[in-house]
Amino acid sequence: MAEDILGGVKESVISGNATKTKELVEKAVRENIDVSKILNEGLIAGMNVVGVKFKNNEFYVPEVLIAARAMHAGMGIIEPLIAKAGIQPLAKLAIGTVKGDLHDIGKNLVIMMWKGAGFEVEDLGIDVPPEKFVEAAKKGAKVLGLSALLTTTMVAMKDVIEALKKEGLKDQVKVVIGGAPITQSYADEIGADGYAPDAASAVDKVKELLNI
Repeated sequence: MAEDILGGVKESVISGNATKTKELVEKAVRENIDVSKILNEGLIAGMNVVGVKFKNNEFYVPEVLIAARAMHAGMGIIEPLIAKAGIQPLAKLAIGTVKGDLHDIGKNLVIMMWKGAGFEVEDLGIDVPPEKFVEAAKKGAKVLGLSALLTTTMVAMKDVIEALKKEGLKDQVKVVIGGAPITQSYADEIGADGYAPDAASAVDKVKELLNI
């Protein structure tokens, strides 16, 4: 019975049915299904499938947004229970669009995918100066995501890495970069730890860097 409910949660996330996700998560809670199972075998399992479909071009941005909304509907029910059960996120991450760049769709997609994979994510916003990334690293972020859509703002990514080096933080935090003009060779050139071509790959890259 529990497997049926959890399978239903997973499927309702994939199909982006927020109402059904909420109802099934409430049912799972009523039937005393372990909250970590609801989270991992239901909500996160669903978002993992969404990530794979997105990577394979079977899903596009609208489907990912709808699935994320369904996942959030379920998370709203179990968040107090997660806190009570002492379930820890995989790691703390922070992400922002670099200084001079006001684009946020890519960044927001990455946030959804990271949260969907079980990470705690701090959204630093857009037009983020290097100091703000440094501050996030000091507050315990294990990975910093740097996003840029404009070729003119790519250079700001290097400024963030230089600022981390200056503060002696470069060895304590991993830096992943992404955005339309970004390439692996640019990541290598500026000393970033990783490059993600899309939001789903950003999940894989972080797990790889943190050995999760």
